[in-house]
Amino acid sequence: MGIIEELKSFDVNDIGSATRRVKLFLAFLLGVLLVGAGYHFIIKKQRAELQVVERKEPQLKKTYSDKKALAVNLEAYKLQMVEAEETFGVLLKQLPNESEIPDLLIDMTQAGLSRGLLFQQIKPGNTIEKDFYAEKLVNIKATGTYHQVAGFISDIAALQRIINVDNFKLTRGSDGNELNIEAITKTYHYIEESNAQ
Repeated sequence: MGIIEELKSFDVNDIGSATRRVKLFLAFLLGVLLVGAGYHFIIKKQRAELQVVERKEPQLKKTYSDKKALAVNLEAYKLQMVEAEETFGVLLKQLPNESEIPDLLIDMTQAGLSRGLLFQQIKPGNTIEKDFYAEKLVNIKATGTYHQVAGFISDIAALQRIINVDNFKLTRGSDGNELNIEAITKTYHYIEESNAQ
């Protein structure tokens, strides 16, 4: 008798009386059903999660490599940070605070007078606030020879504070030997934290 006839004569209520081939076939069928159900309800979901993680893997490796490179160079970065803070401190000292602006105007005036310039005007103009500093404009009108004017500009550039000469205009004076200078200088001052907020 073949397996098909044995299955046809199989009684579900009396499994113990089934032939050995039927029992093996049913066990095999049950195993296939369990594996299929296990794949469908457990493995399929985990495979989808695995594919998501595998797609993230290259980015995670890159992030790891970047962070590892930072960690390897951490001491060098700390030293660079200290150097940058020191450099910033030196540069910050070149920006006078607002209370030092009058002294800076005095230094500019003395530089011009020591060169022999005759000032018609040296007065503070507008203040333009930026991120952590402000530009203070100073309007200058003076008369002097070419060498006096050039020496004055050179002296301003040599001051410890940062000063830019802008809108520079030279015209010949009435006697022909003197020049009239009109300029707007920009000096910068640090905005203290209490004023910046």
